[in-house]
Amino acid sequence: MDVTKRKRSNTSASSKSPVTTQIKKIRQGEHSDRSDDSGDDSDARSAMENLEGCVADAQDAWETDSLLEDALQQQQTDDGVGTKDFIPCTPEESLRLRRDLQRLGPAMFCQRTVDSGRYTAKKLITAFGVSPPAFLEGEPDYAYYSVLSLVMTRELAKRAKLMQYNTVDDAVDLIAKSKNIMVVTGAGISTSLGIPDFRSKGTGLYSRLEHLGLSDPQEVFDISMFREDPSIFYSIAKDILPATTRFTPTHKFISMLHDRGKLLTNYSQNIDNLEIAAGIPKDKLVQCHGSFGTASCIDCKYQVPGETIHPDIRAGVIPKCPRCAAPVAKKPAPKRKAKKSKWSDDTSDESEEEVSKDGLMKPDITFFGEELPDEFGRRLTEHDRDKVDLVIIIGTSLKVTPVSEIVNFLPPEIPQLYISREAITHTRFDINLLGDCDVVVAELCSRLGWPLVHDMVPKDQVVTVRLQEGYVSRHVFEVKKEEVSKGETKEEDKENA
Repeated sequence: MDVTKRKRSNTSASSKSPVTTQIKKIRQGEHSDRSDDSGDDSDARSAMENLEGCVADAQDAWETDSLLEDALQQQQTDDGVGTKDFIPCTPEESLRLRRDLQRLGPAMFCQRTVDSGRYTAKKLITAFGVSPPAFLEGEPDYAYYSVLSLVMTRELAKRAKLMQYNTVDDAVDLIAKSKNIMVVTGAGISTSLGIPDFRSKGTGLYSRLEHLGLSDPQEVFDISMFREDPSIFYSIAKDILPATTRFTPTHKFISMLHDRGKLLTNYSQNIDNLEIAAGIPKDKLVQCHGSFGTASCIDCKYQVPGETIHPDIRAGVIPKCPRCAAPVAKKPAPKRKAKKSKWSDDTSDESEEEVSKDGLMKPDITFFGEELPDEFGRRLTEHDRDKVDLVIIIGTSLKVTPVSEIVNFLPPEIPQLYISREAITHTRFDINLLGDCDVVVAELCSRLGWPLVHDMVPKDQVVTVRLQEGYVSRHVFEVKKEEVSKGETKEEDKENA
């Protein structure tokens, strides 16, 4: 299996544990299929094989795991919400049970909990952050066994939290002391500029694409669909194309890590190319899913700067390759009736057939079904894995392989911080810093003594930080709102009257 493949899996999930086997091999150094030769080449091959194994196992089980998480997303338990007839596990009890599972293994764990009668399966699943599904209400306890099996499998696949890191001060100290920080970023770091993320319900791009009538909104970024009907992608491309080269405070924060000699690599899942505008050097940046920075013909591979086709994208016009189109332009084209695409309000003088024959330009974004850049796997396995001393994940739900497997592929003793609006449950981090990404990084910089000068960060901004109830390492960041006195309110009311 090629580690650079980024494909949606349409196969049923495997019954084996996702990534657990391969992660265990990585952590114990038991590299499968290791040859007798030694040296850097052998180590690099083994590391690549292990990463491929992680991704393969994750993709095998991804569909079932995602279905579970999506179906139960509204039923996640934070502090444990019970009724008079059902009491879930307490946060303290949940922590103990999770540790027991890791320590005892699934067979012994089940013997000491469900088999012994100490816990019902219905109650035990709440220890792993999942409420009993409504569709199983009233069913016998054995009906919950499949859910329990899946949540335990997911729990065992998670990286173990480093218990010595919990507070915001711990996070600040880690950033201050670390010299090789890996940063993994997603769409959440650009949303403050009005660029939509992909998966947020209601506001994310996929939610906004429901009107297209696709069986799966992700088909907009499927290479087969693009070749069949490029108008689908180009009907929404202008919505994700950055209007300017303006970047966010979070981009600035990553650039500041580089300026201070701390940035090892920024693995970006974004396609807006704003990292370059923020001053992050290309040799420290891996654009995992490509970007709008360049565009290429899907037929002759002729490449141009991205700005060349940006006017067409903003106008809703499908850009064509100047090299492929030039010879065709010399021949008189047969007259054809103008065709109107059902995906666009504009009428085009070219048919879909003509576009494909004349050469079609596509931004160098990695679509589903295309290979990731070779640099992703090579840099991660041959360069970063042995150097990284801190990982910061910002603005991503880590839903897409192989980027989602970075956190489990790295050595388990490397601290990991997570910055986003909401915590995620399928991966475990040492410290969760929850809130608007720009707000969180601004507060971190303030505590580090690093002036983060940016027009989107008010000079008088005050940030409050509170511990999320039931957790020792989840911290919620919020901008403190200015209090308006009653006298001032009355004066404003008079002016508005």
